[in-house]
Amino acid sequence: MGRLIAPEPTSMASRAALYLRVSTGRQAESDLSIPDQRRQMQAYCAGKGWTTGEEFVEPGNTATDDKRPAFQAMMDAALTKPAPFDVIIVHSFSRFFRDQFQFEFYFRKMAKNGVRLVSITQELGDDPMSEMMRKIMALFDEYQSRENAKHTLRAMKENARQGFWNGSRPPLGYRVYVAEQRGPKLKKKLEIDPVNAEKIRLIYRLALVGADGYGPMGFKAIAAYLNDREIRTRDGGKFGLDAIHQILHRPSYMGEHHFNRTSAKLKKRKPESEHAICEVPAIVTREEFQAVQDSLHLRHWKQMRPNHVNCGLLLAGICFCAKCGGAMTLRTGCSSTGLRYRYYTCSTKARQGPTGCEGITVRVDKLEAAVVDHLERRLLHPERLEVLLGNVIDKRTDWIDRRRSHVVELRQRATQAASKLKRLYEAVEDGLASTDDQDLKDRMRELAIIRDESRADADRAEAAIEKLGPMLTPEVLARFAEATKERLRDEHGKYRREHVRAVAQRVEVISPSEMRIMGNRTDLLRTMAASAGEQSAVLGVRILKPKWRTRHDSNV
Repeated sequence: MGRLIAPEPTSMASRAALYLRVSTGRQAESDLSIPDQRRQMQAYCAGKGWTTGEEFVEPGNTATDDKRPAFQAMMDAALTKPAPFDVIIVHSFSRFFRDQFQFEFYFRKMAKNGVRLVSITQELGDDPMSEMMRKIMALFDEYQSRENAKHTLRAMKENARQGFWNGSRPPLGYRVYVAEQRGPKLKKKLEIDPVNAEKIRLIYRLALVGADGYGPMGFKAIAAYLNDREIRTRDGGKFGLDAIHQILHRPSYMGEHHFNRTSAKLKKRKPESEHAICEVPAIVTREEFQAVQDSLHLRHWKQMRPNHVNCGLLLAGICFCAKCGGAMTLRTGCSSTGLRYRYYTCSTKARQGPTGCEGITVRVDKLEAAVVDHLERRLLHPERLEVLLGNVIDKRTDWIDRRRSHVVELRQRATQAASKLKRLYEAVEDGLASTDDQDLKDRMRELAIIRDESRADADRAEAAIEKLGPMLTPEVLARFAEATKERLRDEHGKYRREHVRAVAQRVEVISPSEMRIMGNRTDLLRTMAASAGEQSAVLGVRILKPKWRTRHDSNV
């Protein structure tokens, strides 16, 4: 089959626009592909007798979508009436689009306005055969693009599994360094940035125990705490709810960075089977990270509905039917003598009847008394508490040692920045450098920020060490147990229900005479730490207000 030649434009259709594109910024920086495309296009137009007008250059943008500034500017010009050009010249159809549907969409829009698309390496006419060939070429370009993307992603996932960084901006608290060189390629990894890492530790500490022992803080409270104290983001801006949400949910901070976690095109999270785990230095321990996740999960409005917060029931929101897992809700009834009784009843049976669940019904006073009695006799005993917590309380010394090493590192970083800044000042005084140099000004400003932030973070870390309460000794455990028992016995006590939730997060009723009580060791330890610091034990309890966020994050 002979080569199909596009029909020559009329004398009025002699204006041509050039569209030049490369896929990556590295190709644009090499300055080879775009000049070569321009040279070939200009020679092609000269052979056709066409005049070249505007050039639309796309340095480093993919052709799989239309989110390209130069492309959009070209389309706006091509669809104006009358168009400033009659022909758009490309090196190949793949430079225009690598998506068959979008290719045809824009091709037809231009054709309706009298603008043609011509490839200098794939010349086609306007007959049905040429139209079919154009569609086949566009479809093949789309297939080739997806195949390349698949192979590139596989290589990047393997690179991540080996512990190397694939690019993009590292999470707050980390910085990139060159780990090794393989041929011409520089293999990079993440390391902890001492200045910003201290901010991450502070955010996790606020989410777990709060400020000065006043209980865990939510996203909004953490952001307000940081902004009030002039603790800024990496770019010097203020912290917002979304930034705190990402930090507290990012597993990178416990040493596991998940590569290929979301789909860039669909903006949706991929299943964990498609993730590639890249090992990075941990900023917080795995236990701290998991404790935050558990805390956020329990504070989610689906786990603890706001109408349970101000409810008068002792077990509201934490009492469940062991048969179906449904919540136990309040029901009232009257005896033959006219006395009114209140009951915990399976909500599934109440809504769906016996077919939904056999159901369990227990009088409120009897169930609450049984729970309180069990907590007093079994859990709130000093020896039992020691067995439950094991060596958790002994980790305090390790935490202090790690924190002091961070303080030393921050002080050293501040001293180094101050020394470099002093040398720059001396160079300016001696006439070796000029303050008119913008690069010098930027460097001096950067060093001043590093010095000031390092000193401030070191001061905060030292203050956190000093504010730690006393060790949780057997005597402290005994005092905590006795104080909590007194709170639980006081039926009219203001914090009775919060104390129950401090030591028990879920009560499952198996039968009117049998129940299962479950709790979290981290919550129990946090509550005792608050009590040991001469704070009320309730200060370590998670509570909600009757207003919750519509997003999938913690309550305000």
